[in-house]
Amino acid sequence: MSTNRNYRFISFVAAAALMAGCGPSPAGNTTAASGSTPFSSEKSVIKYAHGFTIDYHDHYKEVKILNHSGSRLDTIDYLLVQEGYPAPSGHAGAQVITIPVKNLVVLSSAHVAQADFAGVADRIIGLGDLKYVTCPVVREGIKTGKVKETGVDANVNNELIISMHPGLVMAMTNPDAAFSQYKTLIDAGIPVLPNAEWLETTPLGRAEWVKLMGALVNKEDLVDHKFDSLDQTYRQLAAIGQKASNKPSVIIGMPYKGAWYTPAGESYMAQFLKDAGASYPWANTKGTGSLSLTFEGVAPEALKADYWLNLGYVSSKKDITAKDNRFAQFKPFTTGALYNFNRRVNDLGSNDYYESGLVNPQRVLEDLIRILHPGLLPQDSLYYYKQLQ
Repeated sequence: MSTNRNYRFISFVAAAALMAGCGPSPAGNTTAASGSTPFSSEKSVIKYAHGFTIDYHDHYKEVKILNHSGSRLDTIDYLLVQEGYPAPSGHAGAQVITIPVKNLVVLSSAHVAQADFAGVADRIIGLGDLKYVTCPVVREGIKTGKVKETGVDANVNNELIISMHPGLVMAMTNPDAAFSQYKTLIDAGIPVLPNAEWLETTPLGRAEWVKLMGALVNKEDLVDHKFDSLDQTYRQLAAIGQKASNKPSVIIGMPYKGAWYTPAGESYMAQFLKDAGASYPWANTKGTGSLSLTFEGVAPEALKADYWLNLGYVSSKKDITAKDNRFAQFKPFTTGALYNFNRRVNDLGSNDYYESGLVNPQRVLEDLIRILHPGLLPQDSLYYYKQLQ
């Protein structure tokens, strides 16, 4: 079977799965206490993410946010208790979240994408920074005044958030960070949950944090079906990319304040490149975050690389040389093989790659394969990426 026919089959299967996921919820939902929303009939199974677990009980779910950074595994415990039921005993120190969460404050655009994926973007009433959002539902909420700017990190407006009475504040903090900055909110009875998708080592692991959002709003059925569809599509695309006969070399990023940050070999971006069939010079390095290199450390690879991707806040070759005219000597610059993830930037300057790209790794991978292996997939326009001129 030809590659194009393979891909058409993938698209058909993915579309069928997605349609199934967007239909009515399966029958047989568990009936909860009078006046409360029933549990989803489905229990999410975590396959790729390493940063959280969900355990299901009669009228509550136990969520653990996992911290892998130390010599031993630490956890932060949460009890997701169905509305109308008492919290179970024997869980000292656990924060209690009443579910389904009916309104929430999110401090990152990544959390907006997760809420939108679960069909509950309209429940967002607070956002860390109003500039960084593309979701039409949230943009409309900002316009009408429903969604308020709450600030982030040390600048969080505790008084405003408390007055809003959210069912949950979703933070972007590292799970090993102290919760002292959120103590005022927690003492006021507002649970704060760290969403650490950015620490995952694979694109599918990052995307799977949508299942935590599904558990918070009792929409496991919808979320799991949609995730299964993207999971299947991603894995089938990865099989195509990894089997590509040539492996073009790729460099990533640009220097920032004297350091050139490029993905470490165990990071989710390095996995993207592997699945897209790329040769990445630092693929065998350790670490799940970024390597801090010098210009001189990257230049020997950049001079001979086939592609230069993810260049950050530049939109043209002129922008690149304005930062450093030495960039013009790099092979991808001379051949025009420069691709940045800024095709979907809105009028506020918000980049949808950082938002919906989180929950659509299959679209990111599809773009990368089209860039690195022209003709391997049916020709179509790129979704998140564009070639810089």
